[in-house]
Amino acid sequence: MPIVRTLQLVLIFAGLVLVGCQSESQPETTRSNIVATVGMIADITRNVAGDHAEVTGLMGSGVDPHLYKPTRSDVQKLMSADVIFYNGLLLEGKMTDSLVRAATSGKKVHAVTELLEQSYLLEPEEFEGHFDPHVWMDPSAWMQAVEVVKTKLIEFDPQNTVHYENNAESYLKQLEALDHYAENVLGSVSEQQRVLVTAHDAFNYFGKRYGFEVVGIQGISTESEAGVRDIERLVGLLVDRQISAVFVESTVSERNINALIAGARARGHDVKIGGELFSDAMGDQGTYEGTYIGMIDHNVTTIAKALGGQAPERGLNGKLTK
Repeated sequence: MPIVRTLQLVLIFAGLVLVGCQSESQPETTRSNIVATVGMIADITRNVAGDHAEVTGLMGSGVDPHLYKPTRSDVQKLMSADVIFYNGLLLEGKMTDSLVRAATSGKKVHAVTELLEQSYLLEPEEFEGHFDPHVWMDPSAWMQAVEVVKTKLIEFDPQNTVHYENNAESYLKQLEALDHYAENVLGSVSEQQRVLVTAHDAFNYFGKRYGFEVVGIQGISTESEAGVRDIERLVGLLVDRQISAVFVESTVSERNINALIAGARARGHDVKIGGELFSDAMGDQGTYEGTYIGMIDHNVTTIAKALGGQAPERGLNGKLTK
């Protein structure tokens, strides 16, 4: 074999060995497989995990978690997950069996509401013995969910502790800014108009945080039904208090809201639909409203403007599209 040809082969072989050594010394980052039940949890998990995890949300925009039943595909995703985050407080009631099955099989299953003090939680009369699960409506409370996600990710993947801590710190600052914005904008609504009438009682923590009286046509769960007396009672409220706007929700039928408007009109009081709010699900994936911050920004800005307050046209970050 010619000397030149032999040298070429030696160099090629040496290069392959070098590449192999480099690959061994610099392995690719292993990404954890995280599953979250609702979009609000999936979003905060993505912000904390960053590029160290693949996060899958089971319920997308427009999906009602109170009524949602897990599919066979959902169960497979749960059983193949490294870590599972869910809201708890019976929000995902029809998923309980699947979550228990995942936990008993050795999966890491965590409720993001576990740090909230019981004294903070609301217990509506019709839910005696159970708490209102819609805690994400209060950004200051949802910060506790971020802390849970950070802590559990560190427990599962301690080698990336600094990464998770830095991401959580940065995201919590954004939530603090969101909470401050909500206080200022909603504070511009006159006290008489601080009545939030919606399709169901998803905004009680929101009302508690920002000083609004919240009235839902249905109860905490969309499984409950509003009767004629409920509609008549709320029509009376709208007329007596001269409430100017009511709100529909992205995951709840508009039927009852339209009945309210018609009832008020029949009594000589015009009420408008102030806009569509995100309650149990965020906006479309890939949009600003499809993030937790965008969801709350949209709700706050929409409510303030509809009830006579002052708010920037495109919200806190100038990103609102609706």
